[in-house]
Amino acid sequence: MTNSSRLVFALITTALLLSLVASVSAQRNPTMPSQQTDDLKENLFAQFTDYRKSLNPEERRLAYPAAKDYLRKFGGDNDSNARDVRKFVTDYERALYDGGVFTAYTARNYVRAFELGRPHLKIDPDDFFVLATLTEAGYENAFAGNATLNDETTGYARRAIKLLEAGKLARADPFKNMDIARGFLNSALGWFVKDQAPVEAAAAFLKATQSDSPYRTDPAIYHRMGVAILKGEFASLSAEYNEKFGAKPASPEQTAMLERIMHTGERAIDAYARAVALMDRPEQEEGRRKILEQLTALYKNFHNNADSGLTELIATVLSKPLP
Repeated sequence: MTNSSRLVFALITTALLLSLVASVSAQRNPTMPSQQTDDLKENLFAQFTDYRKSLNPEERRLAYPAAKDYLRKFGGDNDSNARDVRKFVTDYERALYDGGVFTAYTARNYVRAFELGRPHLKIDPDDFFVLATLTEAGYENAFAGNATLNDETTGYARRAIKLLEAGKLARADPFKNMDIARGFLNSALGWFVKDQAPVEAAAAFLKATQSDSPYRTDPAIYHRMGVAILKGEFASLSAEYNEKFGAKPASPEQTAMLERIMHTGERAIDAYARAVALMDRPEQEEGRRKILEQLTALYKNFHNNADSGLTELIATVLSKPLP
């Protein structure tokens, strides 16, 4: 091979090597899929943020579909952006369903309120607003004479009370405050279960009266509590006492149980007395007379058929703590 041929060959070889190096370099530095994914994620989040913060109502309306699009692609992530988007979607959808259920309730379309609330609570079981609103709807529906929603309403009331007692609520909506929520929900629960579960009802009525709400001075709550005590705990203890000690001589165990029964009876008397004491308006006169008759008979049963001390009890009972 001549010198000139060698020179040409060397130049060609060098050119080929340089082109291979360039090719390899290009292959070593492509735009990686992970980088593309990160860019898309950042862009989608930025778009969502811009829509959410926009002063233009039409643009703000686009924040929800943008958030849903983000979650479709990156909903499995657990970084701060993903959590922020998930919270926005949850709050948005909750407000959407809350509004629909509340509108149906205020229109007294109780069946429609339940139709809207049921599927939502399967997705968002801790939506206190919907649980409480359905409890209100079911309660009013029952008072209108329709019992078809009673069992379902009872379940919703229990779930709402559980959330309330767990201290998980930041707001009491649809109620003015937590005490009014506690008063109504326990009052409603007690009313729904007073026949089939009077012990639970008595406990619920007691919680309603302990709330700083109008239920604290509602004579109907105290009357229902007195009835529930007698039908539940008092009846159960009396049956147990008769079974264990009915034909047996006195014993320390028998005495202790009898004292429990007497104390339970006094609690019922106290509740009846509070109901009578709170019924002080002219329009309540007839109801007061009927409950006073029931209280007098009950009081005599526990006081050797005498009513001495009853008038004083009614006059002073509201100044004393519940027994």
